[in-house]
Amino acid sequence: MVKVKPFKGLRPPKAIVEKVAARPYDVLSSAEARKEADGNEQSLYHITRPEIEFADGIDEHSSEVYQRAIDNFHKFQENGWLVEDKEECYYLYAQTMGDHKQYGLVVAASSRDYMEGRIKKHELTRHDKEEDRMKHIRNTRANVEPVFFAFHDNAELEAIINRVAGQEAEYDFVSEDGIRHELWVIGDKTTIGQITKAFESLPALYIADGHHRTAAAALVGDEMARNNPHHTGDEEYNYFLAVCFPESHLKIIDYNRLVKDLNGHTEGEFLELLKKHFDVVPMGVETYHPTGLHNFALYVGGQWYSLTAHPDTYDDNDPIRCLDVTVSSKYIFDEILGITDLRRDKRIDFVGGIRGLEELKARVDSGEMAMALALYPVTMHQLLTIADTGNIMPPKTTWFEPKLRSGLVIHKLE
Repeated sequence: MVKVKPFKGLRPPKAIVEKVAARPYDVLSSAEARKEADGNEQSLYHITRPEIEFADGIDEHSSEVYQRAIDNFHKFQENGWLVEDKEECYYLYAQTMGDHKQYGLVVAASSRDYMEGRIKKHELTRHDKEEDRMKHIRNTRANVEPVFFAFHDNAELEAIINRVAGQEAEYDFVSEDGIRHELWVIGDKTTIGQITKAFESLPALYIADGHHRTAAAALVGDEMARNNPHHTGDEEYNYFLAVCFPESHLKIIDYNRLVKDLNGHTEGEFLELLKKHFDVVPMGVETYHPTGLHNFALYVGGQWYSLTAHPDTYDDNDPIRCLDVTVSSKYIFDEILGITDLRRDKRIDFVGGIRGLEELKARVDSGEMAMALALYPVTMHQLLTIADTGNIMPPKTTWFEPKLRSGLVIHKLE
């Protein structure tokens, strides 16, 4: 049984929502945040990336930077740039990218559900990244940015989503990247009760994106519970901000690889070595896209190739061995190129498919990289199966688009 609750969201007035809303803190650099917030004192980056207010080169994890986040969070509330709803609500958030539209319910999710495994993960987290977000949450006493969850399709929740989406949205704007964002406030007590009850019927929630933010939020909630001698379990700090999408609404796009050298092999030798485990077919100079699972697009030496993995390289009945990232990691990057640690090896780089395969080609043609490999996207079914079986995906497997916009709703811990 999954537990969620409504909450008094802290939100910008409609007139300035476009100025406040920002991309997630971890998808851009300090320099990019500084540029995007230039001339806009109402940008959420002043809270999520407060180092932009200091000189270049400052340690973004220094105490004065965290203090500036606190100061700016208070400033936004004092200036009326963030205003708390008077009653506890749920929210519906829609994103439209091209012809793809997805609807997520904004809820306060349970830290206990995460600690006890009802919120399931598919990636490992790093302690340093967890600690950074824990400090931000401790200092602001809020979940300023949401995490991105999925759940198995549920007819009752789908009906509620369709009903609410038929009403006029509170927010409706298009961000500079062309993504349309809509938000509805769900304050009706009957609908709130229906949402809470429907979530109770779900066996689990699944982290789609935001593993570090989820871990940090749950750990801070657990920490506050242990430090409160009068803890009851009903306090607001027992919950954190999440946007939950039905699995059929979500689209995972490809996450591709670039490598700086061929490990001492010529291009011809490299292609011959690939034939041990793949059918290698030249496809010419026109961009080639993988056609399905176990088919890869290779770009090397100014030409595209189709690589189709031999059946003995994968096992479609095994949640990890069925993945193309597993096949490519073992039979290309490890066996041929000598890259055994995808997380740390400096010879390999990763590019989200949102940038297109043309970027892969350009970086190889420039001489910066020696080869590029494009993968067919992981499916939502594969992701949920891995989480359900307690397995962990290899590094750099999933890329979700569009990303959640931060600043539409904030959850205060007290």
